[in-house]
Amino acid sequence: MTRSDLVDELASRFGQLTQRDAEFAVKAILDAMNEALVRGHRIEIRGFGSFSINRRPPRMGRNPRSGQSVAIPEKRVPHFKPGKALREAVDQRAQRAGGPDKP
Repeated sequence: MTRSDLVDELASRFGQLTQRDAEFAVKAILDAMNEALVRGHRIEIRGFGSFSINRRPPRMGRNPRSGQSVAIPEKRVPHFKPGKALREAVDQRAQRAGGPDKP
């Protein structure tokens, strides 16, 4: 699902929202989540999952073309952990559809 699909779904579910209002609502939510993660806060949405920041320590990598060692600096990266309800819903859907675990 893309951002525009999310806007369309929101506008169709709530008839009182115009397409423009739905777009503004999605942008406001995503901007708020973005800002919270940039500040290092954790976001938890019950039944869906949580977003947090993971730290990747500095390490030595290798340039694949030249084979030369390269220092890779520390990074902070966003991480999503699905909630129990989401994991179970996805698992049930996969089992009913004969998901990838089924031969």
